[in-house]
Amino acid sequence: MARHRSKSDLLAKVCPVCDRPFTWRKKWADCWEEVKYCSERCRRRRVSKTLDDLTSF
Repeated sequence: MARHRSKSDLLAKVCPVCDRPFTWRKKWADCWEEVKYCSERCRRRRVSKTLDDLTSF
């Protein structure tokens, strides 16, 4: 049985702030369903992007 998976076999999501894909990490094993942002920086910037989208019309 293989111990390691290749990066292409890992689950992936797209960050709603920066629109970049990010892959599953072991530290997210228990909460992968709740993970929305690729980094702490994107998590902090989530509100500012939403406000920018609302005011850009």
